[in-house]
Amino acid sequence: MSAPPRMGFFTDTSVCIGCKACEVACKEWNAIPADFPEGGFTGTSLDNSEGLGADTWRHVAFIEQRRPLAAQDPGTPRTEPTRHDLARLDVLSLAGQGTSSPPAQVPAAPVEPSGAGEFRWLMASDVCKHCTHAACLDVCPTGSLFRTEFGTVVVQEDICNGCGYCIPACPYGVIDQRKDDGRAWKCTLCYDRLGVGAEPACAKACPTDSIQFGPLDELRGRADARLAQLHRAGVDEARLYGRDPDDGVGGDGAFFLLLDEPEVYGLPPDPVVTTRDLPRMWRHVGMAALSLVGGVAAAFASTIVTGRRR
Repeated sequence: MSAPPRMGFFTDTSVCIGCKACEVACKEWNAIPADFPEGGFTGTSLDNSEGLGADTWRHVAFIEQRRPLAAQDPGTPRTEPTRHDLARLDVLSLAGQGTSSPPAQVPAAPVEPSGAGEFRWLMASDVCKHCTHAACLDVCPTGSLFRTEFGTVVVQEDICNGCGYCIPACPYGVIDQRKDDGRAWKCTLCYDRLGVGAEPACAKACPTDSIQFGPLDELRGRADARLAQLHRAGVDEARLYGRDPDDGVGGDGAFFLLLDEPEVYGLPPDPVVTTRDLPRMWRHVGMAALSLVGGVAAAFASTIVTGRRR
């Protein structure tokens, strides 16, 4: 029986609407504890989960930028309202009109849209990258982390001893420990669902197909076609991230189409597997140890020879 193809995610951020259905579906299916701040909002952004962690395996980022998306008209310009604009919004007069006023007579906003503005939202659903060369696997001393038959990387929580070695090893800062038990947790790419032929919960819940699931080779071809389509449409800043099998982590099992530099999304521009230099380091350690042993042996031999002469 042949092994199944490597499975993964292709996340097309250009069609993400920031609904966070993927976050909710992930938490519900995997029984992940809530990690929202008190009151539900951080007070610093419309994004109430802020980033990936032990209790957030899918995270939708909200990135505000002062420039439009290609030829798209975002509506209200990002400018301060003038005194004339504010004068048009008379709250008392609106209250006096009541709900029977014709919609055309009730302004929807104090500032009317007028031409292309300089404002856009970038939405992006982030997740564990399930790297080809996964440093978390290299450093795990208990075998808690393993690579599945689908090519994904999974933590076995019943084997994890909470050592935390995998936390700094991840070049993306994805894997994290829970404060209450110290064990490491991250996206499993719904390993239990894959085993029965079902797609991951986040991809199932995504209403725009921003999160696409399937064989990795097929997803890469689909991503290349989508990138070419956007470039033809004039979205020159569109790019693929994590798609290249020759990058510093051997390509990601979960890769992305971005509309700006990776740093804008909080992603490292050139990720490299953190254990890449371990073999060379161990060779140097071995050579140093042999040199030390040789020096000690030479000194011991010299001492014996000197003692005999006396």
